[in-house]
Amino acid sequence: MNQGFEKGSTYDYIVVGTGPAGSVLTKKLSDDNRNSVLALEAGGNFSNSQLVRDSQFAVPILLFQDFSPQFYIPGNGTPQRGAAGRTFPWTGGRLLGGGSSVNNQQYVRPSAAVMGEWERLLGPIWSPEEETRHFKELEKYNGETTNPAARGYHGRLNIRQTQVNPTDMTKKITEAISEATGFPEILDYNDPRTPLGPFTSYQLYQRPNGVRESADTAFLSKDIMTPDGYGVDGRNLRVSFRSTATRVLFDRNEAIGVEYINAGRSMRAFARKKVILSAGISSVPILMHSGIGPADELANYNISIVFDNPNVGRHYADHPSVVATFTKNPNDRAYPANDPYSLYAGGAFLPDPTPGSNRNRRGIQMFAMEVSDDQMVIGAIMLQPKSRGRAIIQDNDPLKIILGDHGYLTNRADLDTLKYTYKVYIKEIARHLAAIDPHYRLISPSLDIINDDAKLEQYIKENLGNGFHPQSMNRMGRGPEDSVVDARGHVHGVRNLVVADDTIIPYSVDGNTSAPSFLIGSTIADQLLME
Repeated sequence: MNQGFEKGSTYDYIVVGTGPAGSVLTKKLSDDNRNSVLALEAGGNFSNSQLVRDSQFAVPILLFQDFSPQFYIPGNGTPQRGAAGRTFPWTGGRLLGGGSSVNNQQYVRPSAAVMGEWERLLGPIWSPEEETRHFKELEKYNGETTNPAARGYHGRLNIRQTQVNPTDMTKKITEAISEATGFPEILDYNDPRTPLGPFTSYQLYQRPNGVRESADTAFLSKDIMTPDGYGVDGRNLRVSFRSTATRVLFDRNEAIGVEYINAGRSMRAFARKKVILSAGISSVPILMHSGIGPADELANYNISIVFDNPNVGRHYADHPSVVATFTKNPNDRAYPANDPYSLYAGGAFLPDPTPGSNRNRRGIQMFAMEVSDDQMVIGAIMLQPKSRGRAIIQDNDPLKIILGDHGYLTNRADLDTLKYTYKVYIKEIARHLAAIDPHYRLISPSLDIINDDAKLEQYIKENLGNGFHPQSMNRMGRGPEDSVVDARGHVHGVRNLVVADDTIIPYSVDGNTSAPSFLIGSTIADQLLME
């Protein structure tokens, strides 16, 4: 254990954030003992907490509802006119492992169609082939597949496919979705060749025994560092907990370090090579308070401009969701009795049901869950929203909550997609499910609401859910005219500053966002090591 290592205030790399991208970066950069790495984590180390490790707490937003003060960045977005004036959380994980320690555990790689878009914009390091190579290196897949060559079996990231033996309820739901949509059941939705269709088994961030797997247990485990954050076996690593980065330090246009608050004290650390922001939604205010962002807005708060880039905080995308509630057969169970960590009773990836949409691309992600002995829900997540939001700082206080606008349903096309999701998918799924087992009946929204456009629009606005999938506020691109970072995460207009997290996603991914974050961390780490 390198106890003397912390005495120095200069490191080769400083990584801000220990979520999926930050943890992979921290591990890969420190694999070479000649590299010294400081990782700053705003939260604490809760890797052994039952609330984090017990997968039964991972059902959608349960952890957030009940334990938000312990594990999440505090904040709500602005009232959403497109969602009946309601507000939604503007948040992320605030603990070792970041959002991967408190998310819903769904492991979804971006489809080849999405990565093809990235490759055309950014080059071959983001190709579908490179995506597969990185995930094969990262994952330890415990499940079945139609394409073993596309899966990894020796990585550090445990992925469990469950249900292993689907229940009758799961089988009925999957059959109904297949009959309603015409898509056959698929075995492995992370096989690039089978991105569409219903399935009985979700792939979850879990170890074979059902315990949560997260970025910290996979990449900052005891063979990498001690519980108090010191590298082991000669690894020149220091992870500093409860350390909130406030701004990047510059010498002219060169990033030279980070200012942060640790246990109430203002601290500074310096980087010889790179400063890397992997702080998720917090990467935006850190950039702005550092002088990178819209010059007119920063000038209003007397923040010295390092580089004028109005794209910082723009292009925000999320995956809003809706649900349908059904009665169910009281004798059916969503999860096998011997596997309480299954969490979901099947799901599906389907095209956007709006007429004229591409039938070969994912547009809707579905999941089914039991809510009581006699009720269940089918949730539908919109994967390619056209609406965009933004985030700005409120003043020059780096600890003040950012002003975030989700932008939900500001583009009429998104409301139409959700309406067709009910009219085409939910309505037909309900009809086929009732034919399979009459105990399953749609109760909300009722058919009279689905069949009335005005009522359905109001229902959607009043019941819209947020996806907790913030993306693209520091998007990758070719130049500062439309983006914040280049294809390798380097911030336009300055030197030695990198952003590596989901905020750099150029085009919205078509699934949950933790897997893309692992991909981003792995890809950019490799690029930095080649430098």
